[in-house]
Amino acid sequence: MLTTLLVASVVIIACILCNRISSKAGIPVLLGFIVLGMIFGSDGVFKIQFENFAFAEQICTVSLIFIMFYGGFNTNWRQAKKVAVKSLLLSSLGVVITAVLTALFCRFVLNFEMLESLLIGAVLSSTDAASVFSILRSKKLGLKYGTSSLLEVESGSNDPFAYLLMVFVLSLMKGGQSAGSLAYLLFAQIVYGVGIALLISIGAVLFLKKFDFGNSGLETAFVFAVAIVSYALPSVLGGNGFLSVYIVGIILGNREIENKKLMVHFLDGITNLFQMLIFFLLGLLAFPSQMPRIIIPSLIIAAFLTLVARPAAVFAILTPFRAKLNQQLMVSWAGLRGAASIVFAIFATVGDVYTKNDVFHIVFCVVLFSIGIQGSLLPFVAKKLNMIDTKHNVEKTFNDYSEENEIQFISLAVTDCHPWADKKIKDISLPPSTLLVMILRDGASVIPNGETDILTGDSLIISAQGFKDVSNIRLTEILVDEDSGLAGKKLSEAYISKKALVLMIKRGDTVIIPNGESTVECGDIIVLNSYKNLLKK
Repeated sequence: MLTTLLVASVVIIACILCNRISSKAGIPVLLGFIVLGMIFGSDGVFKIQFENFAFAEQICTVSLIFIMFYGGFNTNWRQAKKVAVKSLLLSSLGVVITAVLTALFCRFVLNFEMLESLLIGAVLSSTDAASVFSILRSKKLGLKYGTSSLLEVESGSNDPFAYLLMVFVLSLMKGGQSAGSLAYLLFAQIVYGVGIALLISIGAVLFLKKFDFGNSGLETAFVFAVAIVSYALPSVLGGNGFLSVYIVGIILGNREIENKKLMVHFLDGITNLFQMLIFFLLGLLAFPSQMPRIIIPSLIIAAFLTLVARPAAVFAILTPFRAKLNQQLMVSWAGLRGAASIVFAIFATVGDVYTKNDVFHIVFCVVLFSIGIQGSLLPFVAKKLNMIDTKHNVEKTFNDYSEENEIQFISLAVTDCHPWADKKIKDISLPPSTLLVMILRDGASVIPNGETDILTGDSLIISAQGFKDVSNIRLTEILVDEDSGLAGKKLSEAYISKKALVLMIKRGDTVIIPNGESTVECGDIIVLNSYKNLLKK
């Protein structure tokens, strides 16, 4: 037991160091976790013997529950709904097209068995949100035309559809299934998954509103339990647990919840831990000595998937929406395969079906190719396609506006027309219960007293008591784009509901505290203290 704990702690620290090294080297960090697992594995340096696919399936299932829940929880629906139709078509019909084309390629080019080809196609049909956004966020890449939101919703929602396809194909491979039982399987997966998710979401939201958790922070424990039951309950009834947990995540993540900042920090930490665990475990399961015999077909499948199957699905779905060519090419290239594909391959391995080929290692090699080569080239491709939006920050979800500190600080710039300019501190009138604690002057910090002069160009740091009761304050964000009717206008000219007050304008890495004369630019993020009836064009 103690040895296991010691090894686990060493592995976690090694993964954290790998994260740092990968970021500096420009290598996708998730690839680093997999390689680290291979180094620790049976064919690696440390020779840890681990071949328990059933145990790995259980660990990976739990990990995916929270990864998918947080993927939904962290999705800003205000932005996502603009691309929801396209995203959902890509995550459903796109998954089917990708799976079928890959299956036909495996059957007629690589001469695999038909059902085995369908299994490989289903397992590889989904894209991986963690892989895509770990690269976009590490490089701080915002993409034009709402492509970041499009990829976020697609890659977050297509895993449940890929899982559905895999379950369907495994049922065919086991045999003995009638047309009626297969139809019911599809019905149960979708209807039970969606229906139970809606019921759980309604119950969870009402409970969070009505129940007094006090100051214990138990809301986080409650949401943790909700994520688990969102998967377990529909799964017991034959529904799609992954679809359910993703839907519940979206609904809860876009509701006003007390102590949401604490939840975000908790979920962010636990999903990072699970991502490290799942990719390390997948590397641990792999046997590099077995890969030479499947490396060629794996690379051929990866190339077909990247250059033919994925683009065909993307162009078939996005062309009717008149999406720009460079956006379609970007979405095609950003269809990275990741942990979900390998986890689904583990499900297939323990699924009590016979496969002639080593499906797990084939999928493993495809994912390595996708993350290592395709992922590494993602920033380069985005630049070449002129898809990088310097005004848009990919970190667009505001989930933690609540402030827990008892003392808060504000910065006040002294301009040449400011009434405090060229006065001593003892001669100015500060608001009650505030204190001037520091002056920033020419890069130096000045600790003030009553005789200190305030000069033009100074930045005054003022402290005040933090406001605790924020139950009636609802902060939200609006991304200013060409369709918002705000770009180029002064705030005094733009119509914003009288119930809303603009608190902040975020422009790139700059935060602006606005007034009526502040001009809004395309790409700005406006933060307001109301959440409905915000804009009227």
